[in-house]
Amino acid sequence: MAVLLFIQSIMSTPAIFVGLIAMLGLLLQKSDLQTVIKGTIMTILGFIVLNAGAALVQEAIVPFGNIFQMAFGMEGVIPNNEAVVSLGLTQFATETAGIFALGMVANIILARFSNMKFIFLTGHHALYMACLITCILQIAGLSGIALYITGALLLGFVMAFFPWLMQPIVREAVGDDSVALGHFGSIAYWVAGQIGKIFGGKDGSKKGTTTEDIDFPQGLSFLRNNNISIALVMFVCYFIVAAIAVVRAPEAAAEIFGDQNWVVYTIVESITFSAGVYVVLAGVRLVINEIVPAFKGISEKLVPNAVPALDCPIMFNFAPNAVLIGFAASFIGGILALLVLIGMNAAGIAAAMILPGAVVHFFCGATAGVCGNATGGLKGAVVGAFVHGIVVTFLAAGLYPIMGALGFVGTTFSDADFTVVGIIFGTLCRFIGQGGLIAVAAVLFALPIVYNYTLGRNKA
Repeated sequence: MAVLLFIQSIMSTPAIFVGLIAMLGLLLQKSDLQTVIKGTIMTILGFIVLNAGAALVQEAIVPFGNIFQMAFGMEGVIPNNEAVVSLGLTQFATETAGIFALGMVANIILARFSNMKFIFLTGHHALYMACLITCILQIAGLSGIALYITGALLLGFVMAFFPWLMQPIVREAVGDDSVALGHFGSIAYWVAGQIGKIFGGKDGSKKGTTTEDIDFPQGLSFLRNNNISIALVMFVCYFIVAAIAVVRAPEAAAEIFGDQNWVVYTIVESITFSAGVYVVLAGVRLVINEIVPAFKGISEKLVPNAVPALDCPIMFNFAPNAVLIGFAASFIGGILALLVLIGMNAAGIAAAMILPGAVVHFFCGATAGVCGNATGGLKGAVVGAFVHGIVVTFLAAGLYPIMGALGFVGTTFSDADFTVVGIIFGTLCRFIGQGGLIAVAAVLFALPIVYNYTLGRNKA
């Protein structure tokens, strides 16, 4: 148990885990000691920088969501992955750790013997998915070896499948197959990419202006600096929402602003947000510069043609303007979806009130914006991210009653893949027995391997 918990601690700490992967890749290439040490430390450094930027962004964006609720007097559920996982781990920590560790092994096996050549390196998201799968299988009555094997097969499958699903769009954004997207929001990102194709054509020939080609007038040329444009746009959003909150709920707003004047607060938080994005992009550049060459060893020795699947901020560097546009469009989509949910309840159709969470709409909405931009340019980024905001809201609402049945009241997952997996397998538990769930997991895991050695090989 102590060993399992130690492995879980390493794998769920992205910086250490990815640093060890980089070290393994360099050792497999028989690099000299100096290169191994440098590559390992620089990879860890890059992820620490990336995480520091993400924490800075979250620190600035979470109050925005709270102020938004005060300003418009809305009550409901803000989807949050960490909130659900913290509850799940209090009940099933041992089982989650076991499925998490075995699922990583299953992912490598699937990458080695199928055409889905993706190693999922976003450790904390893999842990979250392991927790969700554990909860569902426990409620279905699985235990012991059956629980661990079934959970590992399911986790290994989704860790390879979702990056595989996204790779054509990631290739459009990045320009090659050096990296993949290892983040469980892929279903909604894929939808955004398909929406982009409507504007860009199947081959992208009609893509037109991209988010990075926006031509600012001479007097506004300073907006070409992403740090300035992000800070100014966030200030406008923060200022409007904070002003309404000060008028409608002055006492509650004062608790957030503290002793600071609310205008000064909005200025500081807006620039803090921009600083966080800047740090994230710096971390992304460090990670890509180190992990891609290091991963060559794993690709050549352990899993031929393997591709590292990394966290969603890895996409931000390829279209920085799309990051801000995607966040704004996704957030607006989330508001529209909330209004629809309110209308449904008014019409007598029970539905959870899913409030637009600023974290999911920034990180996931920004990624959707990059994906939409890759396939459809500026129009694809705007519409794709807008649809993303709608999709994640309704998926979270769909998962909410299932989470309640699992014993998690008042919360639900936010990112699309968690909600899709939860809805599908949470529903299956009602209609098929334990044997059926084991069979489904085995078939899902085996199919890509069978295809690779039969139809896939013949096709090649």
